[in-house]
Amino acid sequence: MIALDTNILLQARRQELEYHKEAKAKLKRLAEGDEVWAIPWPCVYEFLRVVTHLRVFDPPTPLDAALADLDSLLRSPSLVLLGEGRRHPAHMARMMSEGRATGNLAHDAHIAALALEHGVKELWTLDRDFSRFPGLSVRNPFRS
Repeated sequence: MIALDTNILLQARRQELEYHKEAKAKLKRLAEGDEVWAIPWPCVYEFLRVVTHLRVFDPPTPLDAALADLDSLLRSPSLVLLGEGRRHPAHMARMMSEGRATGNLAHDAHIAALALEHGVKELWTLDRDFSRFPGLSVRNPFRS
């Protein structure tokens, strides 16, 4: 199962971003395909926080448009939303400790822990910080 980080969702939403067209096409293929794919819940909220933030985008995406984008993704029958389960505390402790995730990296450790907890084979992201987490396969889907 492939999971998507926030930055992939942002690339698909914002036309001015470098990989917009590619991200939108990849997201459409995932959403309309039969293969199971995932988004961690923290990435859903982070997407909403960033895409609607005036200091990040000028103009920011209107909240209603961002929610409509998410709604169309959440209706994909092949999508799995990743949340904390019973084994999450152990995954969290491992990612924080072995990934040396302090400060702002705790958020990335949360996403990594969710991915490992749910058996994600590959996390698609543009964030190289995820390579610090053992056992997590990370790929930039826009590089060959």
